[in-house]
Amino acid sequence: MSKPKVAFFDFACCEGCQLQVANIGELLIDVLDIIQVVEFREVMSEKWDGEFDVSFVEGSITDEHAVERVKKIRERSKILVALGSCATIGGVNGMKNSFNLEEVGKYVYGESYKFFPTIHTKAVHQVVKVDYFVNGCPIYIPEFVTVLKSILQGIPYYVPEYPVCVECKLNGNVCMYDRGLTCMGPVTKAGCNSWCINNGNVCYGCRGLTINPNTDGFKEVLKKYNIPEDFLIKKIEMYNKCKELDQK
Repeated sequence: MSKPKVAFFDFACCEGCQLQVANIGELLIDVLDIIQVVEFREVMSEKWDGEFDVSFVEGSITDEHAVERVKKIRERSKILVALGSCATIGGVNGMKNSFNLEEVGKYVYGESYKFFPTIHTKAVHQVVKVDYFVNGCPIYIPEFVTVLKSILQGIPYYVPEYPVCVECKLNGNVCMYDRGLTCMGPVTKAGCNSWCINNGNVCYGCRGLTINPNTDGFKEVLKKYNIPEDFLIKKIEMYNKCKELDQK
């Protein structure tokens, strides 16, 4: 029985999520025992001409060329996976959507901006059908492995819809608000095992908002610690600006 043919592709991103996969370590040997990686620019130069059983796509879609390219990848893929924040929710690239695109082009490229046409940043699912999502910036490897196992078993993977705070409490962390810091944990999807907070950092909301965030409870937290709502909204938009496209 042949191994599933797996490919990795990148669009507008830092490629850090693919590096996470490449740096799995000894676990990578076990992964390669059950799949055949046929295209992965980060680690190999070979190209594959046929169909892909599974395609992982990192990065957001920011121009018409990317739109056409991701559509072609979708056509060649039995299963397509959005890999990392830029692919799943648009990521930091979505901040561009707050500004006039022509002004953004002039700011970045000067008078040559017309040679670099752009569109509003989109997450991959806003352009093509996505079968699985691996959230995070960068991705959390245990979750990546869980998603890969789900794909190979032909079963769905459900991203947790409770907030990061739940995992944070289970891990015995001191609340960042009690330490005088702001944190997106109360409204951000779990699934990362509160990875950042475990290592002394705050949650930046890179996994995206929960479907029904407890905004009233979050406002109470902000009120308790005298934190302006506008300040937190700006922090939320750092990763979640593309969500507005889903609501139109």
